Amino acid sequence: MTLANLKLTAAKKPTQISAVIQRRNKLVMRLREQIELAKAEQTGTAYMPTKLRSVTDTETGMRKQVAVSKRVKSWVFTADNGKLCVNVRYGARILELAKGKTAIEVATAKELVATFETICAAVNAGELDAAIDAASNQLRSGFAK
Repeated sequence: MTLANLKLTAAKKPTQISAVIQRRNKLVMRLREQIELAKAEQTGTAYMPTKLRSVTDTETGMRKQVAVSKRVKSWVFTADNGKLCVNVRYGARILELAKGKTAIEVATAKELVATFETICAAVNAGELDAAIDAASNQLRSGFAK
């Protein structure tokens, strides 16, 4: 009788997600790293995320997983006028946020976290899908023969 209280459905989990959602998730993941990096800089600590890397043990010859620190490059830079600016990157490409505009100006370092969270919300809402698609297509065109 406990299952009678729940709403049952015949929905199936999708086997793969669309390319648009994958690209959004990739960008959101990188934005989360930038948020953590900005928080660490504000508190004066170091942000060192780790990733797993397969290495071969020289003594036994067996492959094993080792956690190594991952390098995270900051997307923040100081412009000519002395203000902080943020580039939004998709891989190595800088996204064009508006026609001819590739950076977001931030008044102080304290506003960086809020700025990154706003960008993250815009990505989740699909506002940067066209820019992500353009960067992805530009990258893909480099592999064509």
